[in-house]
Amino acid sequence: MAPTKKTIRQRTYNELRDRIVTLQYAPKSVISEKDLAAELGVSRTPVRESLLRLRDEGLVEVFPQMGTFVAHVDIDRVELAQFIREAIECTALAGFVKNRSTPRHLEALHANLAAQRRVADTGANLREFFVLDEAFHLGLLELSGRNTAWPIVASQKAHLDRARRYGLVIHPIGSLIDQHQRTVDAIESGDLDLAVAVLREHLREILGDLATVQEQNPEIFASRQLRPVRRLVTTLEPQ
Repeated sequence: MAPTKKTIRQRTYNELRDRIVTLQYAPKSVISEKDLAAELGVSRTPVRESLLRLRDEGLVEVFPQMGTFVAHVDIDRVELAQFIREAIECTALAGFVKNRSTPRHLEALHANLAAQRRVADTGANLREFFVLDEAFHLGLLELSGRNTAWPIVASQKAHLDRARRYGLVIHPIGSLIDQHQRTVDAIESGDLDLAVAVLREHLREILGDLATVQEQNPEIFASRQLRPVRRLVTTLEPQ
């Protein structure tokens, strides 16, 4: 069955958003509708529609007569997304009640932790660790029976995820895995207050990393209004 227009639009949007969030398209990169349409094998219409959606999310900036560029990381959006994530994940864990599926979910969390350690032991592939980290936090929501809240978290944290990826370069992976382990250990011991406290500490790590990330990569953050110099350049310049 041939894909519908709706399916093509969604796939195009998902692909572009993923490239931005995973830093395949770094802040300030030029995005060409024509080139993307040819690469993805679609018309320019779904590309244009996807870029409009991404503009509304603050992930791209469109300058008339100049072009479309990947937006800088917005600190306000990072902090808001962290607040939303902490509120949902910590509240869900605080309300955790054991049930028949609990052993299965805990087993999955332990398997995830083992995979995290293997990644760290073999050189810390940051992209692979990020995927496992996402799965771990989704697993905590599944344990709490609140996994349907994950799309809400995911939809809000694009800027947060870009900052987190930069943060992983400077943050010891082992310490993050240790916080994951301590959270699971506290759950299994029945100390939910401790589990929530460790999870809250863990989710706030990015806020502590931001100052260092900004100092080392000031060009990726939005600090004032920027606009491109020419249509085909790949940098932005202060007005």
